[in-house]
Amino acid sequence: MSDGFPQQPALPGAPRPAEDRRHMIRRRALTLLIIVLLIGIPAGYLVISANQSRASGKDKEAKYSATGLTEGWPSKVQRRLYQVPIPHPAWWVAYYETNNWKTSRLYVEFETTDAGLSAFLTSLGVRQDDLKQDDITISERDRDVTGWTFDGPGTWSGLVHEQKDPAPTHDVVVNHDKPGYPRVYVVSRTVP
Repeated sequence: MSDGFPQQPALPGAPRPAEDRRHMIRRRALTLLIIVLLIGIPAGYLVISANQSRASGKDKEAKYSATGLTEGWPSKVQRRLYQVPIPHPAWWVAYYETNNWKTSRLYVEFETTDAGLSAFLTSLGVRQDDLKQDDITISERDRDVTGWTFDGPGTWSGLVHEQKDPAPTHDVVVNHDKPGYPRVYVVSRTVP
């Protein structure tokens, strides 16, 4: 009948009963599990976090160490800041951005349809009639930065869309080599 009553604490200084093998193994396993959880999970998290951070840094390094046009679309922020509304559809899109204390530039090239070219020019605030035949408006300096050469086959036309600071100025050159699919080159520069 004494099974229902709680066991009285042993007297201080009295020897404790020996721990049986099953209890010892269970206690050690529980201790090991706690150590793994307290050390292993944070350590694993730190390793994963460090790898993600390193990968992010490498991506940014590649982006900012680019020395020429990069295939792909500029970010929405870049397109909004430099006011370069790339039309849909557009393909073979590439861009490059340079910044210094005096002037920031975004270089963009893409191929589109005649309707896309018209939409692009309208978004800039100009018309297709503003394009001047054989007028290469992109400077030699900007061509050197991007590697653009405007001496290939096709009908070339260009325009300069100037705006008051801080709005960007656009130098646009269009190659009409492929009928219905013009290739557009844009340099948008702004003074910070």
